Amino acid sequence: MTHTITVGLDGSPASLAAADWAAHEAQLRDLPLRLVTAWEWQAPAFAAGTGLGVPVPPSDLRRASAQHLLAQARARVGEACPGLRIDTDEIPGLPVPALLKAAEEAELLVLGSRGLSKAAGYLLGSVSHAVLASCERPVVLVRAAEQEAPPPETSAHEVSAVSGHNDVVLGLDLDKPHDAVIDFAFDTASRRAARLRIVHGWTLPPYYYGGTLMPDLNDGMVEQVRSELSDVLQPWQDRYPAVEVHAQATIGGAGRHLVDASYDAALVVVGRRNRRAAVGAHIGPVTQALLHHAVAPVAVISHD
Repeated sequence: MTHTITVGLDGSPASLAAADWAAHEAQLRDLPLRLVTAWEWQAPAFAAGTGLGVPVPPSDLRRASAQHLLAQARARVGEACPGLRIDTDEIPGLPVPALLKAAEEAELLVLGSRGLSKAAGYLLGSVSHAVLASCERPVVLVRAAEQEAPPPETSAHEVSAVSGHNDVVLGLDLDKPHDAVIDFAFDTASRRAARLRIVHGWTLPPYYYGGTLMPDLNDGMVEQVRSELSDVLQPWQDRYPAVEVHAQATIGGAGRHLVDASYDAALVVVGRRNRRAAVGAHIGPVTQALLHHAVAPVAVISHD
């Protein structure tokens, strides 16, 4: 089975930006690009539970609209990336199950995420949220871009110079590091010839009274965190010797530091545990904060 880079389209500027990003990623990974859209109609979120009657477009009109959307996106991406294999598929189903099904054959599932503003971050739509919370494949969320994607002839070494964004950023949980998340970040940095920036947020224990009162304890904790970080990363640095790694352990929650790092990043990578609570699937508070406020595309890697 040939894996693809799959993009879910809904006609929004964010989904078109996702297609642009995915096309470049498909070139880096030497994989075909698959553009998909689900043409079954779904009532808007604001109408749910209101009892309001919302007109449902005829099925032939919905399918024709889906075909037109795919044709436009294919022409747009094909013009920017000549030579890239591009497949299209209009799926007769509701968006969430259709995208989850499409993701099963994908190396990556790429979705658009609608932006509010630089200050307010961006709104993670209900479809994107539901897919992200249940998808077992890596999912990348892309907001509407302010810059054009780099030309297809641009080499991996030149991507950073063209975009102005250099690093791949990995949010690393030292308590529960997972190979799939770390490998994805190193592999992505390697393909892009980019520096990998590791961000680990840690909190002080409740008995800590401040560095000026307990300097020895402070120094010891910092050194321990750095040592643990080095131990976790060393096998991956050996496996990817060409990747320049910059690791930082910062005091405080990782979410805020990852959001800050996203302003000059090419991609931010985080993990999501596959688990379900009584009220449904969750994506975790750090990932949630990052998805609402990050500027760069965010890759969420699910793991057990």
